Amino acid sequence: MKASGFEILVLAVGVGFAAVFFTFVAPPAFASGDIIAAFAAGFVNPFASGYAMDAIACGLILAIWIVHDARRGAVRHGWLILPLIIAPGVATAFAIYLVMRFRQRER
Repeated sequence: MKASGFEILVLAVGVGFAAVFFTFVAPPAFASGDIIAAFAAGFVNPFASGYAMDAIACGLILAIWIVHDARRGAVRHGWLILPLIIAPGVATAFAIYLVMRFRQRER
């Protein structure tokens, strides 16, 4: 796969997830005004809890990786990705971070 194809596919998935998140998840969360209840709704049953914990663990692992890479100097301004882990989520943050890392390593 060519580099441009890699970047396009990764960003398409990341931006696609963000679009779905902000279309379906964010409006009801902000309409209620109770962000804690919106977060807790991800744990309504054992299956949802498993998926939610997976996303949380992946977000923590990504944050650790970003901090580690920043200290090594591997990715400049990678810390800017950290807030994206919370909203819209790990998929978007990971996609953008991968492309940033890929582009900086290609130079």
